[in-house]
Order: sequence, then structure tokens, then C-alpha cells
Amino acid sequence: MITIDALPGPFSFEPAHTALVMIDMQRDFIEPGGFGATLGNDVSLLKPVVPAAAALIAWCREHGILVIHTQECHRPDLSDCPPAKRLRGKPSLRIGDPGPMGRILILGEPGAGFVPELLPQDGDLVIAKPGKGAFYGTNLGEELTQRGITHLIFGGVTTEVCVQTTMREANDRGYECLLIEEATGSYFPEFKQAAIEMIRAQGGIVGWTARLADLR
Repeated sequence: MITIDALPGPFSFEPAHTALVMIDMQRDFIEPGGFGATLGNDVSLLKPVVPAAAALIAWCREHGILVIHTQECHRPDLSDCPPAKRLRGKPSLRIGDPGPMGRILILGEPGAGFVPELLPQDGDLVIAKPGKGAFYGTNLGEELTQRGITHLIFGGVTTEVCVQTTMREANDRGYECLLIEEATGSYFPEFKQAAIEMIRAQGGIVGWTARLADLR
């Protein structure tokens, strides 16, 4: 049993029944020329998340915790991308359009892949997801159940969208959830802070939060 000094209180878990869910650490969101940049965002704000995420992944590997990587992406024919999602907003490039790193957010294209520092290793689980939440349209729930997972640790981007959506879904499914603050990020720092506060409000209504230094 490991106990983390978290907020709003201690977070205890058995490594054998715990998984790290690293959300969407993809080139399309983090590197210049990707989807995040086409939306007008300053992608440099996400750069500090990469080494923190690497440190979190390393800590989880050392403790025998399953590492799961999610990637938001779509089939080449866009059959799993609702028109409302593709047409929303005013990006310079839309999902499926050719970009500097291949077609935007299309499975198998370079931009939809993970940043080089966070490539999956043997034994990791990779979940391709068509939505914001990692349970929607995927087999994540079945994979967690088969492995006897009861607790989830989270990192990734962006905090207030895909990370928080997945944490809320996990909470509704009965998982105990912990977010590591440095290992998550947003194009809007104030949104990240608000999401963190919402997650741990009211005695941990969605889950717990902690910092890398709290990991022992």
C-alpha cells in the first residue's frame, strides 16, 4: 500500500490495482504546427508538462503501476468524427486536413502520435479515443476491469477538457482518481487551476490532486 499526501486528504492505493492514465500527450497538441496551434493556442505553455509527465511515468514504472496512454484521433474516413466536432470553431486547419505533421488528428499520422519523450513501451496500454473522455467509444473500461484496476492516477492535456472529462467519467464508474498537478497542463493556466480546484472541491467530489514532490 502506498499513501500520497494529497488534497483534500491522503490518497492510498495498491500498485497492483492502480493504473496511470496519461491523456493525449500527442504532437498535434504539444508541438508547433499541430491542431492545438491551428486553434490559435500558445503550445509552448504545454512544454513543461512533458518532463513532468516523463517523471510521473518513470515513478509509476518503478512501482509496478500499469501505464496507459490515450490519444485523441479519428479514422482516416472520419466516420467516427461527428460533423459538429469537425466544424466547430475557426481553426486554420480542421480535423482530417493535411498539415505539417500529416492529416490533423488522424490515427497513424505523425501528428496524432506521441511526443518522442513519452513513447509507449512494451507492457503499456494504448487507447485511441474519438472523443474527449477516454471511456467513450473505447475498450478502456473493459481493460481496467480485466486487470482488476480500482485506482487511477492522471496526467496529460488539457486539464479542463480531456483530463477532467475522463476523471469525471472514471469517478462515475467507481474509480478513485488522483491528478498530478505538474503532469497536466492547459493552454489557459487559469482553466487548469480552476479544474484542479473543481476536482478536489467538496471533499474530493471528483478526486484528489497532488504534486510530484508528494510521490514517494
